[in-house]
Formats: sequence, structure tokens, C-alpha cells
Amino acid sequence: MHHPKSFSLHAFSARALFALMVALGSAWSLPGFAANGLMATVPAPSIDAKSYILVDFRTGAVLAEKNADERVEPASLTKIMTVYAASHALKEGLIHLDDQVTISKKAWKMEGSRMFLEVGKTVSVDMLLNGIVIQSGNDASVALAEHVSGSEEVFVGLMNKHARALGMTNTSFSDATGLPDPNNYTTARDMAKLSAALIREFPDEYKRSSVKEFTFNGIRQHNRNRMLTRDATVDGIKTGHTESAGFCLISSAVREGMRVISAVMGTASDDARTESSYALLNYGYRFFETKQLYEARQVVAEPQVWGGAAEKVALGSVQPVWATLPRGRFKDVKAVAKLDEPIMAPVKAGQVLGKMVLNLDENEITELPLAALTEVPEGSLFSRLYDDVRLMLK
Repeated sequence: MHHPKSFSLHAFSARALFALMVALGSAWSLPGFAANGLMATVPAPSIDAKSYILVDFRTGAVLAEKNADERVEPASLTKIMTVYAASHALKEGLIHLDDQVTISKKAWKMEGSRMFLEVGKTVSVDMLLNGIVIQSGNDASVALAEHVSGSEEVFVGLMNKHARALGMTNTSFSDATGLPDPNNYTTARDMAKLSAALIREFPDEYKRSSVKEFTFNGIRQHNRNRMLTRDATVDGIKTGHTESAGFCLISSAVREGMRVISAVMGTASDDARTESSYALLNYGYRFFETKQLYEARQVVAEPQVWGGAAEKVALGSVQPVWATLPRGRFKDVKAVAKLDEPIMAPVKAGQVLGKMVLNLDENEITELPLAALTEVPEGSLFSRLYDDVRLMLK
């Protein structure tokens, strides 16, 4: 019978745990320490907004939040999904940046923020994307939606399909622009997920978010995101505003290799959303840090294998491992491995052989699977019999 066996990893400390995040998909699959109760000793700034969230991009760790799962109106933050869905269409070859889009009467008649398209004229997909990202053009959003899917209604179905795939469980889109509608809602957490996906999957399209102005049809238009001029480390992402939604802003910045994303929903003014976002970003960088702990396939433990062609099996991570913690706390984390001993050959590469438990301040924070980095086939008949005798005498 196999029995769990525990032992402390003195040499690996905190790093051992994170090195064993085996076969996790995206960075957003990684558990965030702050989300599990490890908050910085200094509380987050007081933000007068309906809801907000601050996350680390690479690990998904939640650094601060308020009502992050409360349903709110996305307003023009909807256009982040419009760009994300269009970027998928570009990747799949369904559309191309140099496609010439004929502007429909519906797109031309759109109210609110516009890039001032003219009905019947043709505009490239490339320019429409600029109009959506930089100017937040409602007319550009509808024109692009019609080009991708034939109609805005069909495109909305595509938007909601992508939302479900990203795990945006509290989000529904009813149009490509973000106009007020009972079926157009989201949460701060879902907006942060979407923004991270855009940055991770489509970095070239995301770069448009940092462009401060562009000119179309002789009209010079400025990016509405004032964070781009307030903080040189900010490179996006999107503003949103309606009377019912309030002033919203998704921001992202990179300092010393650490990217964070803030989603501020429902503030009272443009100044308030800018100042709130700036305060959250500064808080994240001041009190948290993200580090790479192990490279892919770096061995962190080698327990004994019985009846195998090799005496030990290497355990570790199949991908690079990063973690986010309050500043100065990495040295205090203790990791304990719990293996299903004895480990018997054959062992397959990727086979889970136990788990690792992380403790900080005598509190169990989380646990992760341990997996074999290499296979260990069965040994010879003699070696198997020899190990069987050793196990009986153990």
C-alpha cells in the first residue's frame, strides 16, 4: 500500500513550491498569493469607485480588490473585447489589416465618440483598429464588427463566445461599442482577465493602446487615457464612460519587468478614474514583487524509485515558474512535499507523484502537484526482487 510521506525542503524553501506548478496553462491559471490572504502589511489605498481590482499580469495574483465580482456596466471598455475578437479574426486569416471596409449607414450614424467615418467610403482594418483603440470610435467598432462577421449582431455572438472561453463568467455583451443595455454587463475581475488575454495573445495589436494620438480624414484626435501622459510606465489600456456606468479605466504598466493591470469601474469623474488608477499601480509596485523562481524543467527534488531502472526520479516544473508575494516575504515561506511513498516503477514523465504544500506564518496557503520530469522504466527482474525484499525489511 502507498502511504503519503511528508518532508521539509530545507534547500528549496519557497522556491521549491512554485517550481512544481506542473502543466498549468496560462499565467492566469497560477494561484495568486494575495488572493489567498497574504496581503501586504499596508492596506490598499481608499478608492471611491463602484469596484476595482489590481492584479499581477504574469501570475494572476490579486494585489487589491473591492467588489471585483459585482456586475457593472462596461461602457466603452467593451471595445477591448471588440479588438480582441477582431485580433482573433486577423490571426485566423479571416480578415487582414489592409482590407478595405466600406462604411455602412449604420456605422456612420453611430452616436457618441466617433472617428468621423463617412458612409460609402472605404477605410482599412488597420485604421479602424486605431480609431477604436485610440479614439474609442463607436462608428469604427460597428464597421469592423460588420466586416468580421457580416453584421454587428453576429459579431456580438463571437464576443460572448470569446468571453466564455476566457472564463469571464459574469460578463455579457449586447453590442460592439458598450452602449447602455441590460444585457451589457461585466465585472472588474472579468475586465482584468480580458485585458491580460489581449496583452498575452496579441501584443502587436495591444501596442496601439499606447499611441497618444492619430489623424484621420484631416482630424487630429487624442487618446482619452490620461494615464499615458501621467505615467511613462503605462502603455494602455482603455477608458469608458456613460452616465449610468460612470468613469471607468483599465490601466497597465511595466516597471522593472513587472507588469500589473488595474481595472477601476464607476468613478465620478475623469480625474477620479485617473488618480485612482495611478494610486493602485503605485501601491502594487511599492508593496509587491514578482520573481522568476525556476526555469522550465529545473530539478527541485529527486526521491527514490523502487523496482526501477534508475534509483531516483527528478521532480520539477515543465515550464518557467513565477510568483508574486508582498515585498520581503519570499524568505519566510516554507514548503513541505508530501509524496505517495513508496514510488514504484514504471514512472511516466508528467506523472503526478504527490503534492507540495506552502506555509507562511504557520498558515497553509496553497498546494500544488508534484510531477516526474523524466520516465523511469521497470528495472531487471533481479533488481525488482531485490527492492521488494528491501521494502519488506524497511
